[in-house]
Amino acid sequence: MNSTFQAIKWTDSTLRLLDQRRLPHTEIYLEFGDAPAVATAIRDMVVRGAPAIGITAAYAVVLSAQQHRAAAGGDWRERLQQDIERLAAARPTAVNLVWALQRMQRCLAAAGDAPVSALLEEAKRIHQADIDANVCMGGFGADLINKGDSVLTYCNTGSLATGGYGTALGVVRSAWAAGKLNRVFAGETRPWLQGARLTAWELTQDNIPVTLITDNAAAFLMQQQQVQWVITGADRVAANGDVINKIGTYQLAVACRHHGVKMMVVAPRSTVDLDMPDGLQVPIEQRAESEVLELAGQRIAASGARAWNPAFDVTPAGLVDYLVTESGVIEAPDRVKLAALRCD
Repeated sequence: MNSTFQAIKWTDSTLRLLDQRRLPHTEIYLEFGDAPAVATAIRDMVVRGAPAIGITAAYAVVLSAQQHRAAAGGDWRERLQQDIERLAAARPTAVNLVWALQRMQRCLAAAGDAPVSALLEEAKRIHQADIDANVCMGGFGADLINKGDSVLTYCNTGSLATGGYGTALGVVRSAWAAGKLNRVFAGETRPWLQGARLTAWELTQDNIPVTLITDNAAAFLMQQQQVQWVITGADRVAANGDVINKIGTYQLAVACRHHGVKMMVVAPRSTVDLDMPDGLQVPIEQRAESEVLELAGQRIAASGARAWNPAFDVTPAGLVDYLVTESGVIEAPDRVKLAALRCD
């Protein structure tokens, strides 16, 4: 069961991104020809989701190489490196961004003075590998689900957030295609409403019925025994199994443990950061207060009120029942189990 759209498209010598800020009401692609513009698009949430950000940045390196290699002068590598640094700073929490840029840098080092074609092939490999991993993870995760189970998913973890198919939403797609799921709930995901705008849109595009809930209804939904699973993605998994994901994931995990609901985190190996000892060491992106104080450009908070707006939180590994990667399922992930991924 493949999704019916592509959020990231390479066309000739340009990159096209589905503007996720305009969904679900308007489907429009923006076209990019240089890396700084892509860095701005990443920061401004035209594209979001850790795997999708990494793939987008990889293609942006190709754009940079095209632009600077064609220009006169011998400092094209220096200017390309400046673009890479600008891309890396666009959203610092998601490890896939740096991972993809490091792959592109290794490719650049081996490509000589005609790097564009080699970089483009590497970006395409990163893109396709993500899709393949997602389909694989979808099968692994679906195998854990019993027929008749219902799930709650959070934020957006589908084709919009990845190269295609999705991580947590890939599990939902696979489980639905296998006839296992009774019902799919989606948390709205304040303040950007990725669940309401994006996940609900994706699922309806693929004819998977979805029921939207406010974020603060999740614990009551569990208390009413309406769901057996919470399934999320991750922007980074630390070496000890701590999960850094969209703000609100931690409170879902706490509620799951209290109510006996299983917590499944679905993330490719590129999201597992074995060099980061634990989640508390990860830099957490702080976004603009206006995202909380305003809605669609209209202020909703009292004048003079301030806002605290972290984009992510840290879920301790002890609250995660299953971590699903393309290498398989890790039950109760911890430092020892994750260390095995380095040698796998």
